[in-house]
Amino acid sequence: MKTCKKCEAEKPLSEYYKHKEMLDGLLNFCKPCVKSRIKKHREDNIERIREYDRGRGNRMLDGYHKEYIAKYPNKYKAHCMVSNAVRDKKLFKEPCEVCGDEDRLHAHHDDYLKPLEVRWLCPAHHRQWHIKNGEAMNG
Repeated sequence: MKTCKKCEAEKPLSEYYKHKEMLDGLLNFCKPCVKSRIKKHREDNIERIREYDRGRGNRMLDGYHKEYIAKYPNKYKAHCMVSNAVRDKKLFKEPCEVCGDEDRLHAHHDDYLKPLEVRWLCPAHHRQWHIKNGEAMNG
């Protein structure tokens, strides 16, 4: 248990974000307090934040999404089907088949014409798979 410096409520450690520079390895503010502070900051500074986001260059160019769908229809359809199946609890994420990691998993397709036949890989092992084996079939 830990006491939040903002709301002064005592909460379980799972209610705090990790912060390696703190003595106990956790932030001194609980997750709800951090989220409300961030939300208020965004509301108070929305134009400046939007301008910053636009300048970051991580937004796709206009038309990119339509071009991707036209260029890779099987791949796009498979990605959508997996996302929908996970959302609808018809397909469940499993640990990375190489290292057992359970965070930020990728659903890898060996064949995009078999959209729900996936292997679960962490980002690093997914990248290594493609370096070794190239692009999947019917992409």
